[in-house]
Amino acid sequence: MNRRSGYGSLPVKLLLAAFFIVAVILPLISMFSSIAGTDVKAIFTSARFTTALKNSLLSAGLATLLSVLLATALAWCIVRTNIKWKGMWTLLFTLPMLIPSISHGMGLIVLLGSNGVLTNLLGIQGSIYGLSGILVGSVMYSFPVAFLMIVDILRYEDSTPYEAASLLGIPKWRQFTAITLPYLRRPMISVIFATFTLIVTDYGVPITIGGKFATLPVLMYQDVIGLLDFGKGSVIGLVLLAPALIAFVVDLMNKNRGNMSYAIRPFAPNRSKGSSAVAYALCIAASLLVFLPIAAFAILTFVVKYPLNMTFTFNNMLRTLDMGGGQYLLNSVVIGLFVAVIGVIISFATAYLTARMPSKSSRFLHLISITSLAIPGLAMGISYVLFFKGSFLYGTLAILILVNLMHFFASPYLMMYNTLGKLNDNLEAVGATLGIGRMRIIKDVLIPQSRGTLAEMFSYFFVNSMMTISAVSFLSNINTQPISLMINAFEAQMLLECAAFVSLLILAVNLVMKGLIYLYKRKTQKGMEAK
Repeated sequence: MNRRSGYGSLPVKLLLAAFFIVAVILPLISMFSSIAGTDVKAIFTSARFTTALKNSLLSAGLATLLSVLLATALAWCIVRTNIKWKGMWTLLFTLPMLIPSISHGMGLIVLLGSNGVLTNLLGIQGSIYGLSGILVGSVMYSFPVAFLMIVDILRYEDSTPYEAASLLGIPKWRQFTAITLPYLRRPMISVIFATFTLIVTDYGVPITIGGKFATLPVLMYQDVIGLLDFGKGSVIGLVLLAPALIAFVVDLMNKNRGNMSYAIRPFAPNRSKGSSAVAYALCIAASLLVFLPIAAFAILTFVVKYPLNMTFTFNNMLRTLDMGGGQYLLNSVVIGLFVAVIGVIISFATAYLTARMPSKSSRFLHLISITSLAIPGLAMGISYVLFFKGSFLYGTLAILILVNLMHFFASPYLMMYNTLGKLNDNLEAVGATLGIGRMRIIKDVLIPQSRGTLAEMFSYFFVNSMMTISAVSFLSNINTQPISLMINAFEAQMLLECAAFVSLLILAVNLVMKGLIYLYKRKTQKGMEAK
């Protein structure tokens, strides 16, 4: 590829960089500057803050350990055993990614609260509120993300060293310590930090089931929403930036060091009946963990008042719609579609400029494009309030579209960056020799070759915009509110039946989107095979 060609696109790169600076960097600077009049020392030394900090580190640390262990076991079942229906199991394990984190906390209340379904059915004693509830809810919310990451790690591990070790008579345990652990060390560090960051910055699970066990995100939410104390909220937001920033740096270091490309020989699935039996048992147990809250939502949606009146009814659905559910659902779909369309266009353009037209400006654009990976949703939300308040965007759907676009931009961008980086480097040079322009190559070669990735990017933007409760919680009003925020409002009013219906509604919309993307990818793949 002609590397000098990267400089011809400098104005476009500068325009995109300016967009990211305005949409990400300047709001963060506003959040930093808002701390100037705040007594930071008083906040850090207060019993309320130190207790919440300890609670956050304890709950996030334990939940991360449990989540990564569960995800590793399930990934091993999918990649290394000979069980059937792997696609079905994978779909079941990733269902929790399609509903807001707050729904998981509410699901546990429905199942294991003082009048929960399982509490009454099994006569369970004790309370689910507090640390135990946060642990279970956080694991349910986070393990699918860790599972997908670990599946990808195991799928690309080379079996050749193990075959050589077996021929030399090296025992399995020694193979595990000498081959497996060194291979897994760097990618698993990224998984652990990513999972920890996801949990420690979430307020959905703790605010519903944490009880008196307050965490930093809950503190931040209460200070900003309840007390309108943006200074204190900004201080806590900066604290929450720390684990995300560490995870961001660690991930960058691991990717830079692990960027070797060589042919691998994939593992043949273990055909042992014993390993298959263990795998089936683990998959069934995990599926129950995922399915029970969803089943509880279905029960609550269609009863008058659990557990007092179990009469079948559609009134909860009608009540939700009467309270604005239809309008808020439309808001969410509109936000999701705009974020998906705009996000795919900008992330493709940015990835093309950084992956196919390298230069110093490309490296800067790449770095600023992935900066949002290090910014938790709550911190981004409060930074937008401070920066855009008083502007024409504030209080409109446009600002919700923009904050979601920036919040979720980095991952789809990296998908396309990696896809375009794997395509032939010489396409543009050959095209220039033949008199074929870049736009023609993009239209006729690059886009057709990356349709599957484009579809996944669209799905990622839409699904996450449908279920997010973090960045949008500080920016929406009664007219622009997305439907996901109704769950917290209903839960606070003890209208769990309506909250359950909203959770099912979000799940249904996201499943429809996932189904459409699956059908599109299958049709595209068949079309390519026919050619």
